[in-house]
Amino acid sequence: MGRFIAFEGGEATGKSTQAARLAADLGAVLTREPGGTELGEHIRRLVLGPSGAEGVGIRAEALLLAADRAQHVASVIRPALTDGRHVVSDRYAGSTLAYQGYGRGLDVADLRRLSDWASDGLWPDLVILLDVPAPVAGARLLASGLGPDRLEAAGDEFHRRVSEGFRALAAACPETWRVVDGEGGVDEVWERVGRVVREFFAPLP
Repeated sequence: MGRFIAFEGGEATGKSTQAARLAADLGAVLTREPGGTELGEHIRRLVLGPSGAEGVGIRAEALLLAADRAQHVASVIRPALTDGRHVVSDRYAGSTLAYQGYGRGLDVADLRRLSDWASDGLWPDLVILLDVPAPVAGARLLASGLGPDRLEAAGDEFHRRVSEGFRALAAACPETWRVVDGEGGVDEVWERVGRVVREFFAPLP
């Protein structure tokens, strides 16, 4: 059975870069949420698109993300794990709890039960939270030259709640969550990520 590792964190924390690097290092399946499947990519455009999700309420948003996760687990993650392959995902259920729970104000316990049902009980073996101060993340986002998506444009107060939510989730689940300092260069952060993975699985088979 393969191992399942998810990267979590706010915007511009370096999740995608580090997830791709770890997947390459492990020979793992690299995937993402929302997305990762054909259905998921449609949901991604709807939920994150600057205009595609106008009028979508926060409960509908949470349900769309749960549908994405259900398809993602059934068609990508679980089959790979069953085949003995490791899986690295750029976001998973932790993002739903942080963004739709702490950020949007939905009940976190309800969202946890929804994610548990959608994923048929599949949770990561290890969650790596990349933690970056808001000014640093903001500067990175500005330097990227990319316009904000719908969630990125939700405002500073929203993202403050999301960041606090991620830290609260990590503190509440120390057996599977590890917080990694995301400041510094890509190689510097990668060294921290690699050390956490090696220590957690000791060694990863």
